[in-house]
Amino acid sequence: MLAGLITGFVAVSVGQLVSGFARPQSSPIAAVGSMAIDFTPPPVKNFAISAFGSHDKLVLVSGVLAVLAVFAAVIGTLALRRISYGLAGLAAFTVIGLIAALTRPNAEVVDVLPTLLGAAAGLVALRRLVRAVPDAPAGAPAISARTGTGAPVRTGVGAPAPAPASSGPAVRGDVADPPDDTGTEIPWRPIAVGGPPRRPDRGIGSPPGAPGQPERRSFLVTGSVAVAAGAVSLIAGRVLTERSSVTTARSAVRLPAPASRAPSLPAGSNLDIKGLSPFITPNDAFYRVDTALILPEISPQDWQLRIHGMVDREVTISFAELLKRPLIEDYVTLTCVSNPVAGPYIGNARWLGASLASLLRSARVQAGADQLLCTSTDGFTSGTPIQAILDGQDALLAVAMNGAPLPVAHGFPVRMVTPGLYGYVSATKWVTDIKVTTFGAESAYWAQRGWDQQAPIKTESRIDVPLGSVKAGRIPVAGVAWAQHKGIDAVHVRVDRGPSEQARLATVPGIDTWRQWVWEWDAAPGRHTIEARATDATGYTQTALQEPPEPNGATGYPTVQVTVT
Repeated sequence: MLAGLITGFVAVSVGQLVSGFARPQSSPIAAVGSMAIDFTPPPVKNFAISAFGSHDKLVLVSGVLAVLAVFAAVIGTLALRRISYGLAGLAAFTVIGLIAALTRPNAEVVDVLPTLLGAAAGLVALRRLVRAVPDAPAGAPAISARTGTGAPVRTGVGAPAPAPASSGPAVRGDVADPPDDTGTEIPWRPIAVGGPPRRPDRGIGSPPGAPGQPERRSFLVTGSVAVAAGAVSLIAGRVLTERSSVTTARSAVRLPAPASRAPSLPAGSNLDIKGLSPFITPNDAFYRVDTALILPEISPQDWQLRIHGMVDREVTISFAELLKRPLIEDYVTLTCVSNPVAGPYIGNARWLGASLASLLRSARVQAGADQLLCTSTDGFTSGTPIQAILDGQDALLAVAMNGAPLPVAHGFPVRMVTPGLYGYVSATKWVTDIKVTTFGAESAYWAQRGWDQQAPIKTESRIDVPLGSVKAGRIPVAGVAWAQHKGIDAVHVRVDRGPSEQARLATVPGIDTWRQWVWEWDAAPGRHTIEARATDATGYTQTALQEPPEPNGATGYPTVQVTVT
């Protein structure tokens, strides 16, 4: 088993090293993990997002490594029985890695190298480790036996018992040890027929100083060298990956002044209540939900966007050319469709970017087109309704977030920000390709997995405070509500299914952001249930019907349990 674990470590580490020279996304672990994401049923993905949040990818990678460790242990065990069994297991591991690498949406020929070279290193390690294991069948018989006629036969694990040495009772046989270092054969000794021959000088449990010690020492040395080589490869691969980081390039970006600035935040936009979500979500606290196991690292000098398909004029634009266009600054709240009722996968930011509608008009979209199939550099696709881009709101090719270049985790150097739609159909990160097409002709990543093709954000609310236990008296019940593209007109709160009370709303700079609210509650001792519901500017009030996120967003009243002492 230990031989298999060391073999797996060496293979993965060398694969990581090679991916550092090739592409970080070609790492065998990343490729297999991405394939696992693609084939995971949506309910399982929803559970992972709900249970692990932004740590879902760490959990996935840990799971892949755990499965690999079990697989490697099995390979090692099989190899000790017969080396060909272990090699077959290693070959299966290689095939899985190659399939994962070659089936990625943006796969390149170079992506097979980490798996192939990692497997080759694993092959070398496995053969050497098996040969160094005491009593391991490394291809040649460890013990020989003779029949009564002098014919040698193989003995050991799985070998037949030796034939009787004479016409007497078939209860004894003769066995010979291989020649010693001088070439002299050790005298024959009788053994009992029906069990494997024993070699006292090679037992794993031999005391110190017994002849078996050099072989155990050989395995320890071989294993230590393999582990050390794997560790060096792993560290070197990490260094190479970090060397290709775009952190320096990101810090060198100089953002031009907006042609259209976001309005100053009006007085009263932040209610300043402890525990209440701030109007602007800090970049490092903004939720992240995507399919990228390894964050794409794209240099601004290498980035370009192609707009093609049902257009009269194909457009290709570089990052420098994008920054020269009139830039728009606006506050927009983004929401993930996986957000459960009152969930955390929502945030509000001040975005800066070029008008996507302006670029589409320059490409001259043809009649009949109704979808933008937007593709990320890692192959992820989203399907955005063209009408949502051309409706007069600020649909952006964003380059900045809260006054700074986009963080890599949020799409640097360029991402889409489309108000009013759930992120999976509107907010492609690391976007590099936009195909103008129709919903009937093509389906994007999540639509292929059963989610709705078009997904306007639903009117919802959340209770941020109070939570848990509070002291009796007058306390604030506060939270946020959102109805992007419509705006929030009212929030009502009720306690223990009593009468609904209208909350006080914070001011907002526009209809595409969330809105804070607060209601003062005279809390009496006991355990209480608090519910909230929002009403948007169209007069629609969020429904009490509890529905899961799939296929187009969760519904229901947010509810908290509070103990008053």
